[in-house]
Amino acid sequence: MASPTATVSADTRDKPRMSFWQIWNMSFGFLGIQFGFELQNSNVSRIFETLGASKDDLPLLWIAAPLTGLLVQPIIGYFSDRTWHPTWGRRRPFFFLGAVLATLSLFIMPNSGSLLIAAGMLWVMDASINISMEPFRAFVGDLLPNNQRTTGFATQSFFIGVGSVIAAGLPWVFTNLFDIANTAPQGQIPPSVKYAFYAGGVAFFLAVMYTVLTTREYPPADMAEFEREKAGTRVFDGLKESFMGIFHMPKAMQQLAVVQLFTWFALFAMWIYSTNAITSNIYDMHVDNQLFAKIEQRVQAASASVKDVAAKSFFDLSAATTTEMQAKELTALRNDLADINRFQSGSPDKVITTNLAGYALKSTDFTPAEVATLTRVQQQYNDGADWLGICSSVRNGVAALFAFLLPVLARRTSRRFTHMLCLVVGGLGLISLRFVDTPALLAVAMGLVGIAWASILSMPYAMLAGALPANRMGYYMGVFNFFIVIPQIVAATVLGFLTIHLFSGNTLSVLVLGGVTMVIGGLLTLRVDDADDIRLVSAEPVALPGGGYDAPVETDPRL
Repeated sequence: MASPTATVSADTRDKPRMSFWQIWNMSFGFLGIQFGFELQNSNVSRIFETLGASKDDLPLLWIAAPLTGLLVQPIIGYFSDRTWHPTWGRRRPFFFLGAVLATLSLFIMPNSGSLLIAAGMLWVMDASINISMEPFRAFVGDLLPNNQRTTGFATQSFFIGVGSVIAAGLPWVFTNLFDIANTAPQGQIPPSVKYAFYAGGVAFFLAVMYTVLTTREYPPADMAEFEREKAGTRVFDGLKESFMGIFHMPKAMQQLAVVQLFTWFALFAMWIYSTNAITSNIYDMHVDNQLFAKIEQRVQAASASVKDVAAKSFFDLSAATTTEMQAKELTALRNDLADINRFQSGSPDKVITTNLAGYALKSTDFTPAEVATLTRVQQQYNDGADWLGICSSVRNGVAALFAFLLPVLARRTSRRFTHMLCLVVGGLGLISLRFVDTPALLAVAMGLVGIAWASILSMPYAMLAGALPANRMGYYMGVFNFFIVIPQIVAATVLGFLTIHLFSGNTLSVLVLGGVTMVIGGLLTLRVDDADDIRLVSAEPVALPGGGYDAPVETDPRL
């Protein structure tokens, strides 16, 4: 197993203080990275549903995101610690590679012609974003002296907030300011979403390249030692080292890991189901029972026709392929109908899906009044999805602003209490969605979640840093990321089952469950052993004798 001290990069030397604009330059790439993540979080469920996914399919389709993080992050962290190029440096080759791949993915994703292609592109897109994102956290430790690292992480958080605010609102902006349609024929991604992804791809590449071109890195202090470490670099060693770290965590890290499990379960539930929950509960996607019965008859007749055509076109490959695609589409529509009949059987009207409305609109069997109703359902879905993007901007804007208050609140109380309070407020925001009935109140609820988001991005890492040995900081930070990924995998595995068998198909109840788990995570924060809530870091790091090319440092004895 390779030595974990290799993950602590440039602490062996006294690094010069950086100016405000130097810190700005080295953090600016996070603006672009967050464009990618926020467009993914705000729009992928919408894309999946538009391409025919039912709400029961969403968790398994979303599992790509946490799985790629679980696999990519330790590999990229391991290799970036052991990379050096005279021109490109250590982290910047990965910034560039990830930016190119992520930009291409953002261009391709909204043009996916099928659900299978979209699901595959989510894997590629998330992996590409992680290639750029993972080394950015280590960038602060590499380049900044101890007494400027808080500023470095705060600047990254600022760009996370700004990027999220802009990216989440892009579909709404393109529709309402540039008059680009937010609806499209059934099975096609609306133009406003496509343009949002195109703009996000450009922003991602330009922002990351700005950091690549304006920031320089320090070479290893002992190049010979570095080359010896590099010679032993193996993918398997990096994976083994990272995964084995789960079994050797300090006590405070174990306690924080439990908090993270409950917190990120809630966030993943929100990302998966918020589009479906909001559009079907706050927006008017109802049709009367007569129109619903007519849609059901149309789908059943089409299904019988497809079976007949399939039998006759057995030896016609082109016709068979077309028929197979139609059969898959009709299977998804029949699943939607089955859920509606199962969970809304006694209702005076029915909440239908945008896919059912879009399919019916392709038929000439409906009256002008019925066509108007179906068009209204599609428009309401897309209006709701666009407004949810605005609410995501509100959530991230609140997080960016509230981040400035967190240090003040932590100094007056404690970091544990601050994180607990923020998670409880955010959890109550998710729970309040059960009682929200207007778009304006939805924005307020998401603003409360933004308070939690501000703390989630910073407080766990601040508490964790005080519990870790300096010479293994980067190593354990990588291990800690597993407890962001694992709860997302759990959520993707169980939420589909819970939606059907516990919540009768009501995805809004899944968001309420997420709120409850976030509150539990907040209360569990009070169990965390936070040795020093406000940690003063020596302005002058002192290199310890011995060690390798990246030896640990000793902080001020007053700590």
